Order: sequence, then C-alpha cells, then structure tokens
Amino acid sequence: MKMSIATVSISGDLGEKLQAIAAAGFDGIEIFENDLLTCSRSPREVAAMVADLGLETYLFQPFRDFEGLPEPLRSRALERARYKFELMNELGCDLILICSNVSPLALGGVDRCAADFNALGDIASRYGIRIGYEALVWGRHVFDHRDAWEIVRRADHPNVGLILDSFHTLSRKIDPATIRSIPGDRIFFVQLADAPLFDMDLLYWSRHFRNLPGQGDLPVGAFLGDVLATGYAGPLSLEVFNDQFRGGSPRAIAADGLRSLKYLVDGVARREPALAVASPTMPPRIDVLGVEFVEFAADEETAGELAATLGALGLAEAAQHKTKAVTLYRQGGINIVINTEREGLAHSAFVAHGLSAYAIGLRVADAEATMQRATALGSTVFEQPVSSGQLRVPAIRGVGGGLLYFVDEASELANVWDIEFTPIDESTNADAGLLDIDHVAQTMDYSEMLTWILFYRSIFATSKSPMVDVLDPAGLVRSQIISNDAGTLRLTLNGADNHRTLAGHFISEAFGSGVQHLAFRSSDIFASADAMAARGFLPLEISPNYYPDLRARFGLADDAIGRLRTRNILYDRDGDGEFFQFYGRRQVEGFFFEIVERRSGYDGYGAPNAAFRIAAQKTHIRGPSIPRA
Repeated sequence: MKMSIATVSISGDLGEKLQAIAAAGFDGIEIFENDLLTCSRSPREVAAMVADLGLETYLFQPFRDFEGLPEPLRSRALERARYKFELMNELGCDLILICSNVSPLALGGVDRCAADFNALGDIASRYGIRIGYEALVWGRHVFDHRDAWEIVRRADHPNVGLILDSFHTLSRKIDPATIRSIPGDRIFFVQLADAPLFDMDLLYWSRHFRNLPGQGDLPVGAFLGDVLATGYAGPLSLEVFNDQFRGGSPRAIAADGLRSLKYLVDGVARREPALAVASPTMPPRIDVLGVEFVEFAADEETAGELAATLGALGLAEAAQHKTKAVTLYRQGGINIVINTEREGLAHSAFVAHGLSAYAIGLRVADAEATMQRATALGSTVFEQPVSSGQLRVPAIRGVGGGLLYFVDEASELANVWDIEFTPIDESTNADAGLLDIDHVAQTMDYSEMLTWILFYRSIFATSKSPMVDVLDPAGLVRSQIISNDAGTLRLTLNGADNHRTLAGHFISEAFGSGVQHLAFRSSDIFASADAMAARGFLPLEISPNYYPDLRARFGLADDAIGRLRTRNILYDRDGDGEFFQFYGRRQVEGFFFEIVERRSGYDGYGAPNAAFRIAAQKTHIRGPSIPRA
C-alpha cells in the first residue's frame, strides 16, 4: 500500500519537510495549507519539487467551516472552494479534505449538509477534484464518522467521499468495527495517529499529544483492520500534531513515521490474513530469550576501576579475547565485556562518551530473522572487519548510537565465547548469588523517548506499561517500561527534560543518551549483599528516615526492618509479591549497578523507591564512587 505523511507532522519549512519525507522513503504527502501559505515558492514550483523528490501529493488540507451554513455564508464558502480548486490544479493534487463545521453559525441538519456537498461536488468535478469529508471529534454538529458517512451517502455524488482519521474515531471511543459497513470505494483517504490515554479536552489532546502508531495507547491496529475490511486500497497517511515533533529533527521523525506504518500494516496482516493487505514482508516480532551480554567501552584506567567493581559484585574474570584487548567477566548468566581496543567503534564510543555500555547482546531464537525484521523497519546494519577465527555477529545501530548484537542457539553464534575467547580459571572468585541481568535502564532526553519506544516495540515482541513520573529534587523524569511477557527482556526508559535531574546530569556528563544502569537479579538479596560487602562493595547509603516510614507503610516487623536497614536495601510490595533492591555507588560518567530480588509474582521495578534512591545518589555525586583494587 502507498504510504504518506502530512507535512504538519514534522518540523521545518516546506522544503525541509519534503526532503525529510522523501529521504525516509514515503510514497506521498498531504500538504497542510499553512505549509504552502508560508512557502516562498509558487504552487507550481512546489508541485515540481514534490515530483523531483519522487513523491506524490495525495491530499490538500484542511478546508474548514463549509457545510450547513446560512446564506450569504454558504455562497461565500462555495466561492472559497473554487479558489482552492484552482490552487490544487497548480499543485497537481486532486483530493481536498473538508472537516466538519465547528462554526457557531452552522445550522447542521443531515439533508442540508448533504445538499451542500452535492452542490460542491458539481463544482469540484469541473476542476477534476474529489472532496473528502471528515468528522472532527470537536465538530459542532458532526463529530462521528457514522454521521459523516450518512451525509456523504445522501450527497450521492461520485466526487464526494469520506475521509477517516483514527484519532477522531478512537478518542471518542466509537467502535471502529462500524466502519466495516461502509463501501471501501467511498472512503477516499485514511489518516492514522496514536495518542496516550488522557482525560482532557479533545481539541487540546488532539493538537498537542498525538503520536505515531505504536507509541501511544489507542487501538490503531484494530481501526486499520476495520478500514481494510471494507476493501479500501488507497494511501495510508500519518497526521500527527505533537509539540515534541514540532521541535524535533524532521528526518528522524519522518524515519520513525515510516517505521510506524510498516509496523502497523504488518500487525494487521498477521491478525487478519484474509484482508486485502500485502503478505507480511518481514519475520514476525522477535522473541528475546535474554540479555546475552553487555559490552563496555573503556581505556586502561577506567577498565581497571570497572573491573574492581565487577569483582566486588562477585563477577569473575572468565576469559580473554584471543586477538583483542577485550575481557569477559561472568557470574551465573551474566556476561559483562570490557573493551579497551585503541581503534574501532568501541574506541570511538569511549572517546565520545567515556566509560559507557555502548553495546548490548540479545539472545534470540533466530539472529538472521531478527536482522531481516530490523532492516525492513529501517534499522542500520553495523559491520566492522573481523579477523581469522572471529565470528561475524549480526548487529544493528540502536537508538542513541549504541549497538544491538544478536546471538542464537541455531548457529555457530551459540559458541561465540568458546570460539573467540580463551578461558581463565574462575575458581578464585567468590560467587555472590547473582543469576542474570534483570533489566537494562537507558536514559535519554525526553524528546527522544517516543523514538526509543517505537524502535523496541516494532522489532521485538514487547509491550509497554503506563508511563510513570519519577520525582527528582530538581524536576520530573518520565519512566517507561518496555518488556516481554516472559520477563526475559526488561528495559526501563528514563526521559529527562532538564539537566539538573540525575538523569539529565548523566546525559550531559556522558555526552548523550545511553545505558545508565544495569540491574542484576539475585537468588537471595541478603546473602548477595553480605557477600559483596565482604569483597569491598560500597552500597548506596539510604536515608535512615526511609525505614521507619517503610515500617508504617507495610507493617514490617522490627527485625525485618533491621535486616533491610543494615544493608541499605529498599523494599516494595504489591498484590502479587515482594521486591528488594539495593544500589552501588556511582561509577565513572554516572553509571551505576543495582541488585534486585523478585519474590512470588512481583513484576514492577520499585517505582515508589525511586525518589529515595535519587536523593541518596545526589548526596554521593561528588563522593567516592567505586572500590579500588
């Protein structure tokens, strides 16, 4: 299917927008009238620019306050339309969007409105123009696609059809299945947008908080399935009003937009294979079986500091790469790699960001299928030269410039540690009861957060939880969980919108977004804390005022409180189970480690404890951060 985006969805002047849209790979555009009116080029010059970029102009919009007006306003509206039709002929566009009237002067009435559209259809036909009628959710008389369709049906004109917009249907909780009774050839255009679920004025919600399919909470996939069930085969277009997008990179937003449409269509094709949609062109969303490794870029000094902390955590120096300055540290299912090479991407990452977890390896069922899906959705393949005896581990560029590697059990990638590394005797290291990587916490500017959400949700079989506001003494940090049902992939995305928060300070200190902390899962957090303390691990010291409050909130016994307090362990509980967590002190560049234990069915991340953790970390921000060997 042809894929389109409205110029209003991205930032920049019209020329910048068109170049970004073409670079992303869209087939066509909707031209928003203000973008044309503020452009110094003539409509004919714009048409030539669109054609030169390999695009088509599918829709010109919006034409407002037309139907149901008394005279002489009705005649004036018809005259306005003639001018727009002449302009559209110069633009090379044959479809105009007319949104339902919001004027307090509008009289309404289905037959009156239908008669107006029939008259306008006659005028439009002389210019070779088609008219699409859309029900605005805040329309004065028409705010439901079913009423808009009834007006179009009664207008009974071949040049008059319906335009459907997912936001206008779903924001009012209108059942999208009602679309299936509309003939597909009477639907002239389809606009798509998602949005977070907010209880607010519909106009304000629409104008400021729409986002791309896959970034919000609306059932846009169900809406599209219902549209395609009618036989509609025209373009699918994004129309997104979003304050972040208006200030963002036009090329980045356009690339996200095409990814979101491909993701959406792929999902519909899988849920309803009988629909007239192209067969899936990529493997299904990928199941992640676990985090295989996290790789740090370092130099010799910071590598020594990080190695000392890993040793205090009970990770053993397990293997050395056969040809590179790369060392593997291991405990249980945790593999941490420190790369001190003087060339290549790891070195570039260290120069740019300092000590950083620049690469994550994910264990998947099929690494090749993962690459196929990721590249089909616009991800960039990463390759660098490999020497004899090394494996070419498939990888893509993640958001923020890091890497995602993929290993599986179905190929020689399963033996990467045996093939590329020489083992070191681990017998001298005391195990601290750590099992695996529970979750990876990534911090980014809040304006980038929707991009990260879409990236992970479109490639991997994951879902997102409701966004949580984390209180920092210097402001808010918005936290979003991306995880799979099995709990084998858990990501916490933390968006900072000022650099005075701890998360914002990390971004500025590390010169960009990235992994800010790793959480290791323990089989017995009290035993782990004691074993680490014996090895010199320095826990983050929690305010003593936290623990009396904890006793009051949960009714914990004094001895339980004492066990928590002496080890600086934080606690949470819900209806499913219990959660324990403690933190190490700050590493170089603001990175830190967390140890957690989940009991019973607890599936959260200790969100009520975040404010206490942040306050404690800020007291240590200039203090000693790591044990020395």
